[in-house]
Amino acid sequence: MANEFYQTNDHMEPLNKFKESLTMLAKEYWGTRLVEEPLMATGLGDRRFDDQLQDITLQGRLKKESRYQSILQRVNSIPENVLSGEDRLTRTALVFDVSTQINFSRCRLEEWMVDPLSGPQVELLNVESYQPVRTPVDGRAMVKRWRNMGKFLDDHILNLRRGAADGKLSVLICVEKVIDEIQDLLAKPEDKWPLLRPLTMVHDDWSEAEIQEFRDGIINATWEFIRPAFARYLEFLKLEILPRSRSQERPGILYVPNGSEAYIMLVRGHTSLDLTPDQLHQIGLDEVAKINEEMETLGNKLFGIRNRVQILERLRTDKSLYFTNRDEVAAKAEAALSRAKLEIPKWFGRLPKADCEVVRMEPHEEKHSTIAYYRQPAADGSRPGRYYINTSEPKSRPRYEAEVLAYHESIPGHHLQIAIAQELENLPEFRKQSGVTAFIEGWGLYSERLADEMGLYSSDLDRIGVLSYDAWRACRLVVDTGMHAKGWTRKQAIEFMIKNSALAENNIMNEVDRYISWPGHALAYKSGQLEMKRLREYAEKRLSGRFDIREFHDILLSNGALPLEALRQTVEEYSGRHK
Repeated sequence: MANEFYQTNDHMEPLNKFKESLTMLAKEYWGTRLVEEPLMATGLGDRRFDDQLQDITLQGRLKKESRYQSILQRVNSIPENVLSGEDRLTRTALVFDVSTQINFSRCRLEEWMVDPLSGPQVELLNVESYQPVRTPVDGRAMVKRWRNMGKFLDDHILNLRRGAADGKLSVLICVEKVIDEIQDLLAKPEDKWPLLRPLTMVHDDWSEAEIQEFRDGIINATWEFIRPAFARYLEFLKLEILPRSRSQERPGILYVPNGSEAYIMLVRGHTSLDLTPDQLHQIGLDEVAKINEEMETLGNKLFGIRNRVQILERLRTDKSLYFTNRDEVAAKAEAALSRAKLEIPKWFGRLPKADCEVVRMEPHEEKHSTIAYYRQPAADGSRPGRYYINTSEPKSRPRYEAEVLAYHESIPGHHLQIAIAQELENLPEFRKQSGVTAFIEGWGLYSERLADEMGLYSSDLDRIGVLSYDAWRACRLVVDTGMHAKGWTRKQAIEFMIKNSALAENNIMNEVDRYISWPGHALAYKSGQLEMKRLREYAEKRLSGRFDIREFHDILLSNGALPLEALRQTVEEYSGRHK
């Protein structure tokens, strides 16, 4: 009745005002995100903030929280029951997104996290790979940003020092890895520094004076500001953090002051579900048990071995199942991506305009990085989606996991979901460019099994990789909650994953350290996959012979990365309309 009431002619004006307010608040929120996260803006192709870095000072964080709190209060003042369709979804997504930004900020992770995967020793060095320099104006912006990197590192030190004073400290293994990364960086000869790579760009249309100004600016910023700041950061870690770091026996956030409260906020933010750590832990155990049964069945078919321990031992020790060189790793990824591009029109009605390409990780990143990741296209079309593959230590990388990895990170996984979202029309920018981790990573994991339905896997050996990866994500529910809520040691987490997935041990150790550094993030994958699987089963049952897989996937991917509760409403409404 409320919707009918507001839709009468007498009340169209207040309804329109609510709609206009929502539109403006969505725009204000996204504009604030870009201001607060200038590196993200550059990565998306928005060049307005190319000379800036995020303000990570205490003052900056409090100002950011205040801005988001103001937006949230105004969004909450818009009655949900007067909205319908896309507007209601936008309000739901906006409340969740803004609340998550506030809660994540309040977790104060920057006061103790020493992160070998995405800390400044990785994040800053990667900027040159997505910040193009086409004009002298671009060049001056890059020089200014490069000069700001020294202060950024000093602010990072101040945050960690403040946290340490309150007893907030990172885990020893993570600190050791970051020290190793910085020492490697400082030992590089001048011509190997990633931040000097822009000097190799050719600018035939620039004057000699403009070229010289750019070269002098980049060189001066690197040697006068950035390198000394990294040296200060290294000394700080060695002298002030390393001696006090938490041991591998206490890796969880619950050992950080106020850590348990922060973990609850992180769980909610990453999964968008009201599930407790205990519930997620049990879901993980149940999923691991189911996948182990599948592994035993397929292992018996492939190797004539039903014993899971023996199957995993074979997968880890048979050298013929592993790559021999870097080029093989990259070639397998490229072949899988090419095959997927040919098949997707049969399974998706909406396809992205942006292309996807395979890129090898740079040496400064690959040593302590994950096996792969995806970086979205530039929204302005200047850069395709990129599937970054770690080709280091190829003899430790299983051939049987290469295809499932490619389908998760590229097509039909992250590239389809993220590139399609960026290209959606008539949606607020925040719904196109960002979203809920459980949706994004849940889609990637859903895509791994979908790829088998699509006929993309070359053999049963590659399907073993599907089970290994699914078990890996189920294990994440167990070990993330185990370490951060139940007090598991790093060793316990590693041993659980060794027993319940076919991942190589070096990958498992890097993964566990990733969960230590990013509490709660690992919970998103399986949470999202299971919800999408349930929604597909619901739609298939409700629609029966009228179910269309292409249409269903378009419904999933046509609204941006929604909170899972909102996604459920969308699928239920779609199924009701088409029944």
